[in-house]
Amino acid sequence: MLILVGVAVVVVGFAAGFNPLLVVMASAFVTGLAAGFSPVEILKAFGKAFNDNRYVSAAWLILPVIGMLERAGLQARARDLIRGLKGMTYGRLMIGYLLFRQLTSALGLTSIAGQTQTVRPLLAPMAEAAVESDGGELADEDRQRVKAFAAATDNIGLFFGEDIFMAIGSILLMVGFLEQSGVRLEPLDLSRWAIPSAGAAFAIHGTRILIFGRRLTRGTGA
Repeated sequence: MLILVGVAVVVVGFAAGFNPLLVVMASAFVTGLAAGFSPVEILKAFGKAFNDNRYVSAAWLILPVIGMLERAGLQARARDLIRGLKGMTYGRLMIGYLLFRQLTSALGLTSIAGQTQTVRPLLAPMAEAAVESDGGELADEDRQRVKAFAAATDNIGLFFGEDIFMAIGSILLMVGFLEQSGVRLEPLDLSRWAIPSAGAAFAIHGTRILIFGRRLTRGTGA
């Protein structure tokens, strides 16, 4: 039971407002000590975990590239592109992106878009421009809500689209877990049943997009 002291470290650390990364590392270190590992063995475990998952840090390479593009006017160009398209509304833009995100995720292309490389530099400013083209300048609070909605749209499209791809990690994890429990299923069986959920998510969030867009347009005086 001593190894559960790591949970207490997490609770106390988060409650005290300490840096989450430091809290998690301290919790892991305390748990290792309680389990009988030496400090060197714990550090070796940290190093092995980092080495095994070093591809995760590759995402950080995108940040300086996006920063340079934004400094060169990427967001301004994205806004100008939307303002120059006749008939482009907030609803059409966001629903189109939601469909794109779900379809590409269903094909296993989960990294083709995302918060860093798409939402912040492209989708969010495009959404702002689409609303302003219909109704005028956005208030700061509404602008933040537009950005948050763009981020949420990306998350929903990815979350409900990726499980349709039978080789995604979550599907393989469920297949392995069920097999250990004596239930044999093929990955296709699970991915096929993810299609109705994806369709429902598209319909529900698509409706939310339209309602949100109309509310913004009325709020800006269109």
